[in-house]
Amino acid sequence: MNYTQICKAFNDLTVTELYQLLKLRSEIFVVEQNCVFLDADDKDYACHHLLLFDDEQELVAYARIVPAGKSYTEASIGRIVSSKKVRGTGVGKILTQAAIDAAKNLYGDVPIRIGAQYYAVKFYEQLGFKMEGDIYDEDGIDHIEMLRA
Repeated sequence: MNYTQICKAFNDLTVTELYQLLKLRSEIFVVEQNCVFLDADDKDYACHHLLLFDDEQELVAYARIVPAGKSYTEASIGRIVSSKKVRGTGVGKILTQAAIDAAKNLYGDVPIRIGAQYYAVKFYEQLGFKMEGDIYDEDGIDHIEMLRA
């Protein structure tokens, strides 16, 4: 399957794109993972938003590109999510590599830090991230910080 990638600053998103990304984040993080948390955390305004659409123009994957100093000292990638319909197809790797590339385009060749769900450590290690620190609980799910130098 081919995916259309769009990366935009918050103020450049259309109302429809914003609705779609908030809906996908809510479907996965709040409903599927059963986490009660405030997804609209005021960081979105400062970030770029990477959206992957399928051939039918449905949003199937998303990541938030976060400037240094907003979540961590380093630039970061967050809210990495894919819809159930495309899991197991390699879209996660496509999305995450595209997010790394977008961060490089935006901020230069800088380190990128993520707060990874612990079960996904091996996935992120394949993309050059290394674990740092201890496992911590975030919204009832084990996480660990990872850095891509």
